Amino acid sequence: MTAAIAPLTARPAWQALKAHHQQIREVHLQQLFADDPQRGERLTLEAAGLYLDYSKNRITDETVKLLLQLARESGLGERIDAMFRGEKINVTEKRAVLHVALRTPQGASIVVDGENVVPQVHAVLAKMAEFAQRIRRGDWRGHTGKPIKNVINIGIGGSDLGPVMAYEALKHYSERALTFRFVSNIDGTDFAEAVRDLDPGETLFIISSKTFTTLETMTNAHTARDWFLAGLGGEVKAVARHFVAVSTNTEKVREFGIDTANMFEFWDWVGGRYSLDSAIGLSTMLAIGPDNFQAMLSGFHQMDEHFRTAPFEANLPVLLGLLGLWYNDFFGAQTVAVLPYEQYLKRFPAYLQQLTMESNGKQVTLEGTAVDYQTGPIYWGEPGTNGQHSFYQLIHQGTRLIPCDFIAFAQPLNPLGRHHDMLLANVLAQTEALAFGKAPEQVQAEGTPDWLAPHRVFLGNRPSNTILAARLTPETLGKLVALYEHSVFTQGTIWGINSFDQWGVELGKALAQRIIPELESREEPRLAHDSSTNALIRRYRRLKGAP
Repeated sequence: MTAAIAPLTARPAWQALKAHHQQIREVHLQQLFADDPQRGERLTLEAAGLYLDYSKNRITDETVKLLLQLARESGLGERIDAMFRGEKINVTEKRAVLHVALRTPQGASIVVDGENVVPQVHAVLAKMAEFAQRIRRGDWRGHTGKPIKNVINIGIGGSDLGPVMAYEALKHYSERALTFRFVSNIDGTDFAEAVRDLDPGETLFIISSKTFTTLETMTNAHTARDWFLAGLGGEVKAVARHFVAVSTNTEKVREFGIDTANMFEFWDWVGGRYSLDSAIGLSTMLAIGPDNFQAMLSGFHQMDEHFRTAPFEANLPVLLGLLGLWYNDFFGAQTVAVLPYEQYLKRFPAYLQQLTMESNGKQVTLEGTAVDYQTGPIYWGEPGTNGQHSFYQLIHQGTRLIPCDFIAFAQPLNPLGRHHDMLLANVLAQTEALAFGKAPEQVQAEGTPDWLAPHRVFLGNRPSNTILAARLTPETLGKLVALYEHSVFTQGTIWGINSFDQWGVELGKALAQRIIPELESREEPRLAHDSSTNALIRRYRRLKGAP
């Protein structure tokens, strides 16, 4: 954000959007469709194999024009170019933001601090591929000579949410002879349940931590090491055949007992929530194989190039981001529901929670001044049709405005009778019902008693996007993730915030380090917290039987 750019709420387009919102805020989607019979064909966009129908949004052509003007006034084009050039746009940490480099083809050049990082990326990918092939073929043997049958990824945040989402999303393509599990929570139950039925001699642990000091990850890693050694009679040298690291801290990796030849590198210009396609995705590559992993990278890159080169009016991530901003900042919508009608995408909403809320949950601008507008909304969701029988009631007839993103695929991965047609019929029916509702006259015409009629009225005018693709493939998953990554970037640029730091997670972690010894002390600790925290510490100690 350059100094020449005016504060957000002072920009001409923002002021025009405020006035425009007053004019159309009560206009119903029924009226918008009636006034424009071609709206459903016209307000669509297709790029990189994804089709977006955004016609069921509470917008007009004027809305779109003003939103695009706001993007230009906010310097979005310059900011996109700066990211792809490798400039250090993460100003609070003085880092480049180059997840796009992770999927850039060989031969390209992205320079950071005078060095082309693309060859480094491909060297790590080649190392990952060679290791993955050895595991998948059974050539890599454990300490007792058995092939690896179980892979456990230990990480947290982006080092867990990305791999577990991708594994679930691409399970159809995975090697079913291998078992994959994921441990992230410091709650001992997470680890205990992950290993309860496994043979240590057939188990590989991937420890994913950039610094190799993350509290939750390293606590679980040491517990894994103890469990493993207990199962193999305490042979410390066996650790090197059953543990690999995704890290940058060679010394800590070596101290743990991992052969540094089996350390897979990534870089400080890769944020955790943007690291799925880095070495953090090693478990994904083990599951789906190097070729499918490369196809996923290709999908990412196709969306990257679309975002970088397409004019804003034909740019999927830009348009998706602007529509979200429209509801967040002008309608006061506080949440966005992401509703994939694909069981394999069951963890996709959880993945987007970190991507969106850790990125744009900020209260100050890049210059450190307090914002006077809403930034990141709350993202949530579940796969359809399950959600229809739980929370859709609130979306349809509740008092809150909840914009929805529906994601669907034309071709099923597991054809089974009429299932897929029924699934897709529900997608289309839900967006239609949300948009157009059911008027009191329709309810009465059905013979509904007067006393019951108000309960069966659907007001409609509930906005939604529909994202449709041919089939869920590794390539398609890459496109979907990149679509939301760049949508987040678009919004963060307009809000003038840093979408690439996460200082908000630090305070609680620091306080926990102070409280841990107070909980573990054999003597009654001297406490200096607030009265609530002090009382809770004392209550916990009594309940666990501490003196």
